[in-house]
This record gives sequence, structure tokens and C-alpha cells, in this order.
Amino acid sequence: MALDNTQAVVEALLFASDKPLMLEQIRDVLDNLTTVQIRKVIEDLNLDYEAQNRGMRVIEVAGGFRLITPVNLAPFLKKFYKQRKVEKLSKPSLETLAIIAYKQPVTKLEIELLRNVNVDGVVESLLEKGIVRVAGRKNAPGRPLVFATTRQFLEHFGLKSLEDLPKMEDFLQGGKIDEPQKVAQ
Repeated sequence: MALDNTQAVVEALLFASDKPLMLEQIRDVLDNLTTVQIRKVIEDLNLDYEAQNRGMRVIEVAGGFRLITPVNLAPFLKKFYKQRKVEKLSKPSLETLAIIAYKQPVTKLEIELLRNVNVDGVVESLLEKGIVRVAGRKNAPGRPLVFATTRQFLEHFGLKSLEDLPKMEDFLQGGKIDEPQKVAQ
């Protein structure tokens, strides 16, 4: 395959894929190129998009690559998708997901001890959405299930890896984690 056509093939693959595309997946299609060469093709494609002020960019997310739209086009996309209903995560789901993301692998009991509420329904919902997975069993009495985040979690939040999560220090104030204000009853 001519190198001129390679960029078009990679672009088509990225466009057609509904999930981040791994370098190995692209290499399986373009078996005459190495992953280093493919990464260079992707970088060149992205530079072309930027230089021509195009409506797409390529980002690396969850160990793969995907096409996105530039931030400056967000108002137009919001207007276009105004009628589209997007399922959002509830506050309890986000709180539980944050605990799983930062403490994984973690058991339901450990989550419940931190949240002070039963999390059976919330964890089940996160499992159904594919954002959380059963990562095994803890070597403890009863061998409880432990939970961890999935690649879909990384995709949903636009993270390359768990290392891209905000650091716990970012949430600290004066050496203590911010406590919610207690309301006098």
C-alpha cells in the first residue's frame, strides 16, 4: 500500500470505529507497518487537521486512538444535539464510582464503610453500564467480590489511563479532605 493511501486508511478506520482504536488493530489491517510508523501516521493526520482548522482531531484515550471534535466547536454541537437525551450518572453513582476508581480493587463493604449507605443498587447499575467490572475476589473471609473500573470508564471520562485521574492532593485543603458542611437540625 502506498504511504499516500495509508493516512486515508487510518482516518477511515478511526472514523468507522465506535471505540478507541488500538495501534495493534490498525497494524492488523496495515500489516506492512510497525506500530511506531502507525503512530507517526496518526500524528501527521492530527497535524493536518490542526493546520487546516478541520472539524476533527485525534486523541489518545484508554490505550487507543479516537476522533473527536475540537473544543471550540462545542457550542455548535450542543446546539445540534440540544434535543438529544443523554443518560447522566446520579450523584450516588458518581460518588461510588470515584471510590472504586481511586481505591480499586475494592469490595462493596469497603465502599459502604466510606459512603455510610448500602451501595448494592448503585454498583449493579454501574456494572450494567459497563463502567465497573468484577475484578476478582478478595482473599478474606467470605471471599467477597472486588470491583474495578473498565476501559469504558476511561472512555467515558476521556482518560488515557488511571494515572490521569486528578491526584488526591488536589482535593486536600490544609492537610485534610474537605468535609461537607453539616447542617444543624
